[in-house]
Amino acid sequence: KMSVPDYMQCAEDHQTLLVVVQPIGIVPEESFFRIYKRISAVSQVNVRDSQRVLYIRYRHHYPPENNEWGDFQTHRKVVGLITITECSSAKEWPQTFEKFHLQKEMYGSTLYDSRLFVFGLQGEIAEQPRTDVAFYPSYNECETVEKRIEDFIESLFIVLESKRLDRATDKSGDKIPLLCVPFEKKDFVGLDTDSRHYKKRCQGRMRKHVGDLCLQAGMLQDSLVHYHMAVELLRSVNDFLWLGAALEGLCSASVIYHYPGGTGGKVGSRRAQGGSLSAEAGNRHRPGKDGSALTSNGINADTSAEIGRAKNCLSPEDIIEKYKEAISYYGKYKNAGVIELEACVKAVRVLAMQKRSMEASEFLQNAVYINLRQLSEEEKIQRYSILSELYERIGFHRKSAFFKRIAAMQCAAPSIPEPGWRACYKLLLETLPGYSLSLDPQDFSKGTHRGWAAVQMRLLHELVYASRRMGNPALCVRHLSFLLQTMLDFLSDQEKKDVTQSLESYTAKCPGTMEVITLPDGLKLPPVPFTKLPIVKSVKLLNLPTSLRPHKMKSLLGQNVSTKSPFIYSPIIAHSRGEERNKKI
Repeated sequence: KMSVPDYMQCAEDHQTLLVVVQPIGIVPEESFFRIYKRISAVSQVNVRDSQRVLYIRYRHHYPPENNEWGDFQTHRKVVGLITITECSSAKEWPQTFEKFHLQKEMYGSTLYDSRLFVFGLQGEIAEQPRTDVAFYPSYNECETVEKRIEDFIESLFIVLESKRLDRATDKSGDKIPLLCVPFEKKDFVGLDTDSRHYKKRCQGRMRKHVGDLCLQAGMLQDSLVHYHMAVELLRSVNDFLWLGAALEGLCSASVIYHYPGGTGGKVGSRRAQGGSLSAEAGNRHRPGKDGSALTSNGINADTSAEIGRAKNCLSPEDIIEKYKEAISYYGKYKNAGVIELEACVKAVRVLAMQKRSMEASEFLQNAVYINLRQLSEEEKIQRYSILSELYERIGFHRKSAFFKRIAAMQCAAPSIPEPGWRACYKLLLETLPGYSLSLDPQDFSKGTHRGWAAVQMRLLHELVYASRRMGNPALCVRHLSFLLQTMLDFLSDQEKKDVTQSLESYTAKCPGTMEVITLPDGLKLPPVPFTKLPIVKSVKLLNLPTSLRPHKMKSLLGQNVSTKSPFIYSPIIAHSRGEERNKKI
């Protein structure tokens, strides 16, 4: 049973050859990935003397059980192995070369060719010319790595082409072997191999397999013809699992035709590594380029006449219908959960290109409920993160934030010996836009409140908790202050009490400041002034203390002011004298 899904899969991966790059012995991680990066940059190669292009998919880890599904879909088969090792003396060489052979045995029968890159060994052994081993004095002196990889890919092409020609040729009289997936083998023991039903099944599966090989060999139109024929044969014998695979092959070839730029987007655009498509490569997407190749390969002339007709290629609408049909067939088999899940993801990427968001969400919803074996915490984080990213691509921002938050919680699951609180905090921050939440208090001073306050409060509490577990009390204070200032209208009395008590306990260790806090990834958290606190509910005038109360002065008129006042002249005296003068007049 294939147990490890590749969430980065795209429809165009079906045309790639899978090459695994692995270290042997002790190789420093930094050195390995420096060479791996250079190797994986050679992701497309123009085949000499032809207009065909080979696309390569590199992996530095690939579960051997997934390799067993290589007959079902050939892009899952490890056809190339490149190993990187360090060897400093001739004495170590025999043991190093033995390890290389053991590594090859892991992928066994599926390998077309392999290479060993040896760093550090100089002298007689290193000077002997060999095709399967390349010697380099050091990681800094290895200019020919890319050229070696191109030659290696050409050798893979030669084997691929011979297999394609061998299997595409109709050898009448020869029995066509029955290709199987691992869990089917026990079901076919004792079957009547001479029955018409069995023969049709063998023919249908082999046609589908040849379609895969044509697609990998850069013969898009040929692959479409084989897939169509496989669909007819497999449908007639109700071979549902392989019918699903033939339909998915049709979808993949049609996607490659309609979307030569790829459907991976920022999540997994592998074409970007190999630069832009050359004019030669672009030509292979035009109908009728490979028509002449078919009849010489022993395929009936009536099928070759169909090459170049657009009817072999599905329309963008039909691609989705056929994906739905294929997924419904995969769903009949418990052991094909990974195949079903990956097909859903591929269909979503195509629908995202077509801007058909509602349909894409249905495929994603199906992907959520596909039951796989018990996943590790790391696999759960990857699964939810990719679901989040795909929902983001189709414009479902809140759903995207929902799955990103689940991924964040998974980083700190109780079952993890060392919970990743930093990763949890980082993922929680990424969910904020999906919940219409900004960490700038000024955004909450304008107009009505945006988003669901209850969810936003929960998220802010989670940021506070993650900050505390990261050992950053200053962040706790900032997030709690923000919660109190912006969510005050939505907090119950008990919640207000709880938040203020928490804030009091945190500020006792780390007082709040009006400085901007800058996080490691550059995000800035502005200060939070309490403009809503304290809350004024009613106003009542109170008496001033006695010492501050105003006193009414007695009138000084009519008194002999001159004796009472220290002033020679005062406005009051002037006023009283003026009145006396008026009376006399």
